[in-house]
Amino acid sequence: MMRHGELTLPGRDLPPPNQREAAPPRLLPATLRAGLHIVATPIGNLGDMTLRALATLAGADTVLAEDTRVTRRLFAHYGLATPLEAYHEHNAERVRPAILAKLREGAKIALVSDAGTPLISDPGFKLVEAALADGIAVTGLPGASSVLAALMVAGLPTHRFFFEGFLPQKQAARRSRLSQLASVPGTLVIFESPRRLAAMLEDAASVLGERKAAVTRELTKLFEEVRRGSLAELARNYTDAGPPKGEVVVVIGAPGEEGAHAKASEKLDEHLAKALDGRSLKEAVGRVAAETGLPRREVYARALELTHKVDR
Repeated sequence: MMRHGELTLPGRDLPPPNQREAAPPRLLPATLRAGLHIVATPIGNLGDMTLRALATLAGADTVLAEDTRVTRRLFAHYGLATPLEAYHEHNAERVRPAILAKLREGAKIALVSDAGTPLISDPGFKLVEAALADGIAVTGLPGASSVLAALMVAGLPTHRFFFEGFLPQKQAARRSRLSQLASVPGTLVIFESPRRLAAMLEDAASVLGERKAAVTRELTKLFEEVRRGSLAELARNYTDAGPPKGEVVVVIGAPGEEGAHAKASEKLDEHLAKALDGRSLKEAVGRVAAETGLPRREVYARALELTHKVDR
């Protein structure tokens, strides 16, 4: 899995020595109940760790980590010495039965991801699902999340939003998925690779129209950046500037009052009108399906409707 918001090295984002506050006292380990404890960790700045999370990690029998090397940086910064065990998408199926056996015996196990809130784009959900099916207690410790951090600074409505995660890498599949998302009546939150960012923004502008958006980069870190504008403006910016550095979260505004379906239908009709000029129905449908990422059968059905109207 692509890491999102990997932890910075200890002290990297801290202020100069003469501006730092005294280091917090070492916490006593929490007295935990048996079960699985889902613990959020910082997405960049190590100062975003909660006191409850630290006490829980100190009091657990074992901490499951997506990448133990990343989690050791956090442990070194806060003086934690709890045993670490790798749990990630490549070994989850193999090690999950042993973890569940320990939990059934009364173990106190914490789960962290490389950064942010576990279960968001990592294999933690299957472990939680299995633990609950076994009657094992599951406790959540909220904290940092790149999804919520991006929403906080994007300047777009937050009363209703949809987290998509990563879009497909290939253009046709990406456009098809964006077409499905066009009718979502809320703000969209999308993870994207820096090298695919410009292409994704271009596709989003083509499929979703002139919506407002924000590209957030390196949230909570020293070089945090937020760029706001229309999808088309942002696409041009990153096409000209090239791929940015660091982790990226894209936030896209909801469809306008006229409704996403109406907008999508209008754009499809425009594509078809151009494609049908001088081309056979089959050729036009193939061209528009490739341009929009829409299913060929949907484009074909609409093309038949338009040609039927003309014939009448």
